[in-house]
Formats: sequence, structure tokens, C-alpha cells
Amino acid sequence: MALRNKLGITDSRELADTEERISKTRAAEMFDSGRLDELEAGSFAALAEIHRTLFGDIYDFAGELRNENIAKGSFRFASALYLADAVEHIEKMPQTTFDEIVDKYAEMNVAHPFREGNGRAMRIWLDCMLKASLGLAVDWSRVDREDYLFAMERSPIRSTELKLLLKTALTDRINDRDMFYKGTDHSYSYEGCDTYKTEELRRR
Repeated sequence: MALRNKLGITDSRELADTEERISKTRAAEMFDSGRLDELEAGSFAALAEIHRTLFGDIYDFAGELRNENIAKGSFRFASALYLADAVEHIEKMPQTTFDEIVDKYAEMNVAHPFREGNGRAMRIWLDCMLKASLGLAVDWSRVDREDYLFAMERSPIRSTELKLLLKTALTDRINDRDMFYKGTDHSYSYEGCDTYKTEELRRR
């Protein structure tokens, strides 16, 4: 069954394709317009704005804290009952060093504040923190899908693998449009979204 959506799509495959097409386009628009640089890096307001922009054309819940419990496999994300407190705590975590930023990112992943689209929004949010504090970003096209998923699965216990993986993919090409587009495509592929290329969507 497809998630309830503004477009009235009931087929899950059609919804996934539409979600990918629209949200990749919105991600590119945020980068090209400079809106990402205007956000308060590391704040939940910034993450909510990213999520709202990516998915607001599709879901009523875009940018809003979820009110139901969710899980992935056997792992249960933060209880909806305590989610607001968890997000408030995470927002206050320091973000001055690479290790601090990745720890903050990993904690937000455990919280998983939205009903859908957490990973795609949070990877952009992570780059906003890295840019603001270190003048760097992750070149996601250099981060292997299986390595990333394993590192994220391990991150609630220890974030060492995640830090090592992301550190090798850091770049100072923070304003490189081509890198952002290719990185977006690769980032989306972690969730199996690889029907469209961001560059081609922007040409339409």
C-alpha cells in the first residue's frame, strides 16, 4: 500500500517514482538558489525546512514531527511519545568538529523525526553543518551504498565506521553544482531511488 499523499497515488511504485522526481528537483532548486546556505545549520528548523521543501508537494506531514512509531527491520526508532524531547536534545549537541557533527547526525538518524524521507533530508542537513563549521561537504558519489548502510546500522552503538567512511569522501568543493547533483543521485540510491538523474530533471 502507498502512503497517503496529496496526489492521490495508490500504487507504491508510482508513488516512489513521483516522490523521487519531485524531491530531487526541489533539492537541486534549494542548492542552486542558495537557500541551503541561509538555513541555521544543525537546527531542527533547518532539517524541517529541507524535508518540507523536498516532500511538501507530496505529503501533508512534510516537515512535521511524526506522531506514530516506526521501525526498520528489527530496529525501532525513537518513540513518538518522546520524539520532541529527543530532537530538542539533539539540536543542542555541539557541531564544531567533524566528530561532533557526525555524532549529531547519527543521533538524529536514531530519532528519525519524519514519517518518510528521513535519510534523504538528513544527508543534506549533514552537509549544511559540515559547510558551516568546516567549509567541507560529503561527496556522496564516493560513498558506497553497502558500506554506508552498514555504518549507519552500527552507528547507534558506535559511530567509528561512519566517521571513517565519510571522512574519506570529504571535499572542499562545497559550491560545485555537478558534485551536488551527482551526490544527490547517489544519496537517493541508498533508498533504492535511481530512476531519474538530477541533472536531467533540471533541464526539463
